[in-house]
Amino acid sequence: MSQQPLVEMIDIEKHFGGVRAVDQVSIKLFEGEVVGLLGHNGAGKSCLMRILAGAMVPSSGEIHVNGAPVQFAEPNDARAHGIETIYQTLALADHLDAPSNLFLGRELKTRFGNLDDAAMLRAAREVLARLNPNFKNLRDPVSSLSGGQRQVIAIARAIYFDTKVLIMDEPTAALGPSETAMVADLILQLRAEGIGIFLVSHDIHDVFDLCDRVVVMNKGRVVGAHAIGDVSKDDVLSLIVKGELPADWAARNLEGAQ
Repeated sequence: MSQQPLVEMIDIEKHFGGVRAVDQVSIKLFEGEVVGLLGHNGAGKSCLMRILAGAMVPSSGEIHVNGAPVQFAEPNDARAHGIETIYQTLALADHLDAPSNLFLGRELKTRFGNLDDAAMLRAAREVLARLNPNFKNLRDPVSSLSGGQRQVIAIARAIYFDTKVLIMDEPTAALGPSETAMVADLILQLRAEGIGIFLVSHDIHDVFDLCDRVVVMNKGRVVGAHAIGDVSKDDVLSLIVKGELPADWAARNLEGAQ
């Protein structure tokens, strides 16, 4: 793991009137690392990730990318720094096929200014084969594809444009067991390629299977940030529900270290 974070958020705050949706949150992500971000609805995790994605401007705080301070006024600013987001809704155009969705809003053009459908099809075939060699129905509208195939297209669209940081919001929600396993394999593959991933999830099993670290938010604040091997699922549930670790956590970890 690199010593310098791919991205670091420092003392981030977001106020809505008198409500602090995000309250002095600091979080970092390293190359080839998956960090699980957990918390109840309203804990502030989605708001924090929207700030990193450029979809929301913080009230205060700093964002650093590769050690340099940056400011994001819109999602394209984040994308320009290699930060892509896959929202739970996937934001796919159901009536379009995989290549059209992959390049939606960033279409390839010929030297005459026309859409270069052949180039987009070639590129889509290459990036989809990298993620899932069995993906063949590139010309079908995505409305006819399975949830797992749609997730593959969303991931392909995110990583095609030289992504360094990937924010994934509930990537296995509403998927069956086999498709959940496929998405999990993709996450591990992307981690092996050096991409840093923020995994926003309610599924604690996914987090323990896939993540290197877990960060738990409660009422807008980070109440725990731990290597996945230093906490149990019950510890994390306690952080989510109560905002603190069980009383015996320190003693258990001291015993384990001896």
